[in-house]
Amino acid sequence: MEQRVTRQQFNDYLVPVYAPAEFIPVRGEGSCLWDQTGKDYIDFAGGIAVNALGHRHPEVLRALTEQADKVWHLGNGYTNEPVLRLAKQLVDATFADKIFFCNSGAEANEAALKLARLVGHSKKPNEKNEIIAFKNAFHGRTLFTVTAGGQPKYSQDFAPLPPAITHLPFNDLQAVAEHISARTCAVIVEPVQGEGGVVPANPEFLAGLRELCSQHDAVLIFDEVQTGVGRTGDLYAYQTYGVVPDILTSAKALGGGFPIGAMLTVDSLASHFQPGTHGTTYGGNPLATAVAGKVVEIINTPEVLGGVALRHQWFIERLNQINHQFHVFSEIRGLGLLLGAEMSERYAGQAKHLTQLAAEEGLIALIAGTNVLRFAPSLIIPQEDIEEGLNRLERAVARLCA
Repeated sequence: MEQRVTRQQFNDYLVPVYAPAEFIPVRGEGSCLWDQTGKDYIDFAGGIAVNALGHRHPEVLRALTEQADKVWHLGNGYTNEPVLRLAKQLVDATFADKIFFCNSGAEANEAALKLARLVGHSKKPNEKNEIIAFKNAFHGRTLFTVTAGGQPKYSQDFAPLPPAITHLPFNDLQAVAEHISARTCAVIVEPVQGEGGVVPANPEFLAGLRELCSQHDAVLIFDEVQTGVGRTGDLYAYQTYGVVPDILTSAKALGGGFPIGAMLTVDSLASHFQPGTHGTTYGGNPLATAVAGKVVEIINTPEVLGGVALRHQWFIERLNQINHQFHVFSEIRGLGLLLGAEMSERYAGQAKHLTQLAAEEGLIALIAGTNVLRFAPSLIIPQEDIEEGLNRLERAVARLCA
């Protein structure tokens, strides 16, 4: 007899690094989820920008099951057909010449930062090693990436931290211009700060970073873990901005729910990594790359990418209508289907409470810090699901404001 699973078992058996909701989703279809009781939810969270094609997309599911019937894992002493197909897809669609596959965004950023340090070391050993990052950034949870992230609450308790990482104000090009030097080996930036509040970079800021990095022979890294694979309406946000980095990191939506990460770069940098320099056991495995190949194939089309802008407009118009009535948000911002609604002064710090009320109404949403409600739904979410989800949000907002 199968054991009944309860939410209490999380408290009993799992290391408490999360505080999950009291309900347990057990089934998904498209942009909807159902919990153990059969209650339905509209999913505006997308597994934190992961489920770019919703739940159980039939073509992605078919790609997974077909590959599962062939070979799952080989190890890095061998290559495989799905990884080679996916690598070519990404090279053909982007600035990149070479791809390194791993399992997560943190691993992709770890590889990018290690490569940047290695490149700097090859030019000026023990001198060209400074990494410029930005306040309120988020790049992962490994010791290196959590240090590069500009949120001390995530890193300060794990000191001593990796040195030579400088944090400057986001969107402040002058601060970077005054600081960057021959010691700088890399600048790492999110085109849209996700965890930092869904704050898009100014176009002139990214263009200026590109110019400064070229002037100072530093590597420009775009962390596109959250913005990548269609989220902004282009395959990658660097294409939205028209600014080309030297290294780009990708994960989340790349696998459509199956764990995979990737570092994209150019030949002149990729050649610094040689056998034994860096690696991963599971990275580039046939299951993950078969799924990701189908995800990229579906998303990298005019129909899907063009539909992101239309859905963005549907969200913005209705969120503004809700806000006009309740004045709960001070700003609604974002690019494509990565959206943030900052709580107004009266409701400061209540974003989490609002998501809890929304869940009671049957809507799953995210937060970005304590003060921003965040949405990262499926890129192909139907209009009727957007409308129903925002109806449920409106009821939650009315309860918050009552």
